[in-house]
Amino acid sequence: MTEYPVVEWSSVQLRSFVELRRRGTISAVAEALGYTAGGVSQQLTALERAAGTALTRRVGRRVELTDAGLTLAEHAQRILDIEAEAAAALERDDIAGQLRVAMFATAAADILPLMLTRVEQQYPRLTVRSQEMDVDEVHDAVASGAVDLAVGLDYPDVPIRRDPALHLIRLYRERFSLAVPAGSLPGARRISLRDTASLGWILPPEASYYGLAIRTVCRRAGVEPQLRHEVTDTAASLALVEAGVGIGPVTDLMLRLRPSRFDVLALTEVFERHIVAVVRSAARNRPSVAALVGVLRGLAEET
Repeated sequence: MTEYPVVEWSSVQLRSFVELRRRGTISAVAEALGYTAGGVSQQLTALERAAGTALTRRVGRRVELTDAGLTLAEHAQRILDIEAEAAAALERDDIAGQLRVAMFATAAADILPLMLTRVEQQYPRLTVRSQEMDVDEVHDAVASGAVDLAVGLDYPDVPIRRDPALHLIRLYRERFSLAVPAGSLPGARRISLRDTASLGWILPPEASYYGLAIRTVCRRAGVEPQLRHEVTDTAASLALVEAGVGIGPVTDLMLRLRPSRFDVLALTEVFERHIVAVVRSAARNRPSVAALVGVLRGLAEET
């Protein structure tokens, strides 16, 4: 009878390895998973020792996976999915324990307090640990297992790539309006993007999904937005519009972030974003995850 060597590795090591494939640097993995860079390096070294073969190679400041590493990464994702399914099966109907949740800043300010209050009322044995995260990072954080659920964004005009490992649940649909300095367009209540060619915009970088989405809508309308200030933070963008230095897209959720004195004009063109809950497909039926999604859906229906 053939004997095969016993390979011992941990879920933590596999999760760090999967995240390394996604992000390419140890520092990025450490930031995503909440470890130190040294801790991640130790996990990857131990995993390579357990595998008995080279899994990575240095290429400048990035780390690339070898052929063996790519093979293991595929299997590692399946192992983590199976673990998630096992956890869901063991949990049964007992909504208890701890869930890790990621949210982008605007959602954290507006949705998170209501969600935590509702969870405490309905599921007192369920603990939620939250962290603020860049909105373009939340999908990868869920896929890697760094968090159990995330509240993120999707833009119909530039939809985020659909990962079969992830399940998206739409919570809110928000239509964008245009924030303009108070009194700058007297009497106007609606505006077309075609009429903004001479106006200076306050926008996030085009490399972001949000930045690309608004530029895509503008270009479809036949106008290239004239960038005056490149700003990622929503509160800072609203403050700059209020100061009269440019215009910017805005939604009702953004307006609730801070009191602002500027005019809000309806856009003739349709520009929307969807606020979504993101969970791993393997964990979508886990009772605690389903319960938290239910809380978020309930809050959305009340809005």
